[in-house]
Amino acid sequence: MENIAEVKIADDVIAVIAGLAATEIKGVDSISGNLTHEQIAKLGARSLSRGVSLDIHEKEVSVTLSMNIKYGCSAKEISKKVQDRVKNAIESMTGFTVTSVHINIAGMES
Repeated sequence: MENIAEVKIADDVIAVIAGLAATEIKGVDSISGNLTHEQIAKLGARSLSRGVSLDIHEKEVSVTLSMNIKYGCSAKEISKKVQDRVKNAIESMTGFTVTSVHINIAGMES
């Protein structure tokens, strides 16, 4: 079947997908700016895009995510889970190819 129109996805939408996917991982305390999953529910998902930066070329995207993790959790394990979840979420919801997901651990919360 032939496409009759082009579909464009705003960068903020991709950033929100990445941020929400990251906060679903156990051990992630918050996205940059100390936004917890509960605060996101109150403020709205758009606030998530502050801790996410994107580099988009055509249908490929590279993601950099800044987050705080909970004390006692393995930064390595959480980062790997976040990378997988973010990649899968963006690819399944947008059809874009995620070339990389870079994680910055900005802090640790008790």
